[in-house]
Amino acid sequence: MINANKTLSLAIMSGKGGVGKTNLSLNLSYALNAGGNSLLLMDCDLGLANLDVLLGISPESNLQDLLTSGTKSSDVVVPIEEGKKLDILPAASGVPELVEMDEDMQGMLFQKLTKLVGKYQYLILDLGAGINGTVMSFASMTQLRLVVVTPEPTSLTDSYALIKVLASQHGVRDFYVVVNQASSEKEGKETFERLNMACQKFLDIKLRNLGYVRNDPNVAEAVRRQVPFIKYAPKSNASRDILNMAVKIQKIRMDNMALIAESPVMKNFPSLRA
Repeated sequence: MINANKTLSLAIMSGKGGVGKTNLSLNLSYALNAGGNSLLLMDCDLGLANLDVLLGISPESNLQDLLTSGTKSSDVVVPIEEGKKLDILPAASGVPELVEMDEDMQGMLFQKLTKLVGKYQYLILDLGAGINGTVMSFASMTQLRLVVVTPEPTSLTDSYALIKVLASQHGVRDFYVVVNQASSEKEGKETFERLNMACQKFLDIKLRNLGYVRNDPNVAEAVRRQVPFIKYAPKSNASRDILNMAVKIQKIRMDNMALIAESPVMKNFPSLRA
């Protein structure tokens, strides 16, 4: 029995696909782990899993086995950095029934994961894109929510819709934003401000800017090589941007340890101090 929770849970999501959300989740996990933190990265794109593809691994078990058989949660976890307590919980591909989990299935999943995730300092959920019910449920039960956007108008429009649904249907009003694939710091800031202004005007929600990741040719090359770009090119612009975000997240966790300790890892969570 864990007396005090030490795990910060973070949902990474996007209004639309193709914004680099999964790649960002993977590299942010590596950056946080590099700071000495134990971390479990959970692939929650339950019908179209691809974290294993980015890593070039073929897990023997996945979340489907956890939900449909007697497989233990510890048997599904795959170490991706030996000796560094950086693990992945892979999902399944091509299993549509997992995309829209009912409340009973969600409850069973969280029950099986409770003891496991409490062993880590961070739990990162790489959610599927869009606003389906499972994505909304997972996002509403984490302690932090990070919305990944790009400067494209369609990304901003879909991200606004995502935030609106979480606010109106789940009462969630705390969101951090990362602008991915920004051509410069200026474009990163301007993109954030466009989304923030719309959310303040129409939803009365003030977003928090976690940072930006610049366009970098090393990112595409790392994907082709199936290696995280923070390992492939640790001194690249994208890697430095990811490390800056990891420092901010670590500060949020340290500033809120008392609040985190009082609450379960997954629940409708009060606001953390920025």
